[in-house]
Amino acid sequence: MASRDPRWVFKDRPSVSLIIGLVLAGLCAIVSFSFDVINGAPVAFIVSLGLALAPVPLLLAAVLALDRMEPEPRSNLVFAFAWGAGVAVLVAGVINSLNLRYLMSAAALGPADARSIAATFGAPVVEETMKGLVLLGLLRFRRAELDGPTDGIIYASMVGLGFAMSENVSYYIAALNSEQGVQGLAVTVVLRGILSPFAHPLFTSMIGIAVAYAAQRRGPDRALIILAGWVGAMLLHGLWNGLASYGGAAGLAIAYGTLLVVLLALMVVIWRDRRRIVRLLQRYLPPYEPTKLVDQADIYMLSAISRRRQARQWAQAHGGKEGLRAMSDYQLAATELGLLHERAERHIVDDHTFHEEQRALLECMAAARSRFPVPDQHAASMAMGTPPPGYAPGAPPA
Repeated sequence: MASRDPRWVFKDRPSVSLIIGLVLAGLCAIVSFSFDVINGAPVAFIVSLGLALAPVPLLLAAVLALDRMEPEPRSNLVFAFAWGAGVAVLVAGVINSLNLRYLMSAAALGPADARSIAATFGAPVVEETMKGLVLLGLLRFRRAELDGPTDGIIYASMVGLGFAMSENVSYYIAALNSEQGVQGLAVTVVLRGILSPFAHPLFTSMIGIAVAYAAQRRGPDRALIILAGWVGAMLLHGLWNGLASYGGAAGLAIAYGTLLVVLLALMVVIWRDRRRIVRLLQRYLPPYEPTKLVDQADIYMLSAISRRRQARQWAQAHGGKEGLRAMSDYQLAATELGLLHERAERHIVDDHTFHEEQRALLECMAAARSRFPVPDQHAASMAMGTPPPGYAPGAPPA
């Protein structure tokens, strides 16, 4: 009987539920775009779609650059982006349109006033709820992937980028069909595509951090933590829309300044989370030194993004794609092993799950080391040299 591939522990293989979810998100995106085609000329749609897609590769690269210490499964990231671009945009668009019609009919407001009120008080609730649902799904079905606030920020950013991309298509069509025409489109592209591409990711990151924090806890206060993050996302979104609608030039300046402060705060959160992961590796990996799968040089290499990159470059230079894959697998498995111990310490996983995943991760590390370019030498030491004098990982747990 063939043994099970230990790489299952990385949870990066498409499942039936993922495929169904992607199909659903794709259909929603098609329906959403069909509305844009109907409301605007096909040429305007194509131009707007191209402008909305153009910055996406760069924006995705910027987000994924934050996800290097413990990369998330690509299938999860793709689903989060697709949910934002398809399901969340379609449902939010329908509800926002109904809210706008209600304000114009029942409240007898003019189109401009109705749009401002709907954008400030209605859209934040609807849009953050639709984007946040994918994070709740991760908490329910992929809780083990939420190892810290960085993971919450990454997933929130992916769903936010997908949402912003699809939403920008509608904004660009409206601007192109307005009286200002091309000039109005240029202004909209600058404001939405260049100056504030991370607005939606920043809003939803409040939910992402709360969900990730709740994933590391047990007890009734988890719901309150998630609710606090949800309210924070809606308030930040509403503040942005309100300042843009009512504040004029000064309001826009305050809005952009607020986003900058939030962005800097999130960068601090990510930096602190990386230091936390490094401490986990220095605490939990030393007891595995007798297995010959890890030693102080490995831990030294794993403790910095720059040294991890140097190790991968060395492996690729001496072993090609296979060497790079081996080093990447080793780094991921070793990092996941440290995080697994933390989940066990917090009683998030039971003993059976812990031992099953521990065994798979150790097998992944062994398989990766066997594929290093120079099997009989220490690959990490070859790549970076030995740790500096006096270096010692944290003491193993009692």
